[in-house]
Formats: sequence, structure tokens, C-alpha cells
Amino acid sequence: MNILVITDKLDFGGAEMYFCKLENLMHDSNITFHFAAGHGQLYERIKNKHRFHELSRTSHTQNIKKLVKIVSDEKIDLVHANSLRMVLYCICVRKISGIKFKIIYTKHNVTTLENRSRRVFTYLINRYVERVITVSDFEKNNLIEAGIKANKIKTVYNGVDLNQFGFNQKEKGDFLKVGILARLSEEKNHELFIRIADQLRDKTQFIFYIAGDGPRKQKIKNMIETCNLAHKVKLIGSVNRPEEFIKNIDILLLTSYREVFPMVILEAMAVGTNVISIDRGGISEAIIEEETGFLISSHSAEEFCRIILEMESDESLKYKLIENARRKVEDEFSLDRMVENTLGEYRKCY
Repeated sequence: MNILVITDKLDFGGAEMYFCKLENLMHDSNITFHFAAGHGQLYERIKNKHRFHELSRTSHTQNIKKLVKIVSDEKIDLVHANSLRMVLYCICVRKISGIKFKIIYTKHNVTTLENRSRRVFTYLINRYVERVITVSDFEKNNLIEAGIKANKIKTVYNGVDLNQFGFNQKEKGDFLKVGILARLSEEKNHELFIRIADQLRDKTQFIFYIAGDGPRKQKIKNMIETCNLAHKVKLIGSVNRPEEFIKNIDILLLTSYREVFPMVILEAMAVGTNVISIDRGGISEAIIEEETGFLISSHSAEEFCRIILEMESDESLKYKLIENARRKVEDEFSLDRMVENTLGEYRKCY
């Protein structure tokens, strides 16, 4: 069997990191793997460059032509698309080439098409996609409610590299470091993070760190300055080694307006960093209330602050959550499990 795995680009992001993990670790003696994506910062992580095909970041026409050639030359039996755009490319390639390769779609996020025209989205997936991989049962149930055939869908959780994100036994320091690692964009709701820091401004034992880059960087910086929190909230920019940032903070917050299943939650659980998260998407499949972390039902700065203070005062609670969280990642969210379950979905197509 010949399989092509494709994604939009190799920038830092959930789908892109997922793509790199598959490229690095996929192995089956009965399968020849090929990979394709637009160039980006993660290109250096590609191990099998002799089977990697670079796509354009700007030209849809050029990409479709290139994929037609790859599918034809390499006799591709199955394409694993890691975005809806890649699914649409595959549909075009099938029609142009006349080659009836099968399509698997891993759904990493909520797409514009399903928001604007759910009927069209549902039709395309049911008509052209052989298997759909979701990264949470929450998203699987959403697709079933939207009309996607249930027998097409399988949840395969994102996997954490337990070597990269090794467990880190923390020692109590002079300060409690509270952090957020997320793209600086509207949906991540950094404003709530800053409001939490503002409400705890008089608690000198807390320092807050914002890691990431994005379009709202200047707005977030201005808000920190307006609130006179420059001494309390540190904006540190993008990080190339997320494991180091997560290991070096004591509590990770997730304040987003919407999520599917953020990888950063699992990474924090793996390294031994406590998590307090808004309850959105499939997060509750990893964060079990007061067992592996804390979930907040609404975007309440007061509630986040209450739990931060509770955790700061209760060392035994913190360590219980840390131990439970690491065990859960090892049992349910390992990278090996993700790769094997994904291979299982490929095999189901034949």
C-alpha cells in the first residue's frame, strides 16, 4: 500500500506537529509512506526528506497539479488529509486524475465551511471521505449530530512524546509561576489571563508568563501596560521548545473561548505541571475535575483566582493532581498509542 500524508504548512501548530509525529514515527513493512506540506519552521524536523514533497503556501492550482503528479507517479492508494483544505484538494485530484484513491481526514479544528454551510460540509465528508479521525469524543459526537455517518468516525487522541515531555519533579520556589502557552489570537482569550493576574496583583508570590506569538501581540502588550502589570506579567514571545516553558511553570491556565482538544493540556499533564482550564471541547476527556486538574465552566477571573489560591495553599492537592495526570497521559495519550491507532485506521480502508 502507498500512502500520502498531507497538511497545509510546517509552521508551529497542532495539526502541523501531529503531521511531523506521523512523518517521524510511521512504520509498516507493508506500507510505503509519502508526505507533503508547505514549507515552514518545522521542516527541519522532517526525517524522511527523500519522500517529502513541498507544496506551495500561496497557489492552490500549483498544489493540485503537484498532488495529481504525486498520486499518479507514486501509485497512491490512500491520502491522509490533515485539514479540510487538503480534503478539498483530494477531491479535485480524484476528479482530474481519475484515480480512485481513498481519503482519510483528521479533523483538528472547527472549519469555516461547517460554520457557514454545515449541509455542504456534511455532504462532502459523507460522499468522498472513507474515514474521519477526530481528536476527541466531543468532536466525534458533534460530527454525528451534524449528520456525518457514525461508522466513518474514530477518535484517536493526540499523542504526547513522553521522552520530549519527560516528568519533572518540581521543587517549591520563592514564587509560584502561572503561565499560558497559546497563539496570541482572539479565541485564546488572553484578556482573561491578564484579568486574573490583575486580581492577584497584591499577591507577591505569583508571577505570570505569556508564551506565544500572533496578531494580538501589541494589543496584549498594551493591556499589560494599561493595567500597570509589567512587573507581574511577562510577555516572552514564541518558544521553540515548548516542553521547557511548560516544565518551568507551576500552573498552566487555558482561557480560550473555544477549543477542540488542545495539545498543551496533555503536555502539561505529562511534565508535571498543574492545569486549570476552561471546560470547552474535549478537554474534560483529559482533565478530570479534582483528579487530574481543575475545570472552570465560565470565563470567570474570580473562579480561576479562587482555584489558584487553593492550589497554592494545598501542597498535597497539587502533588495528587500531578501524579494522577502523568499516569493518565501514560495510559491514554502516549505517542505510540496515537501512531498505532492511526495505522489501524489506514488498515481499515483495505
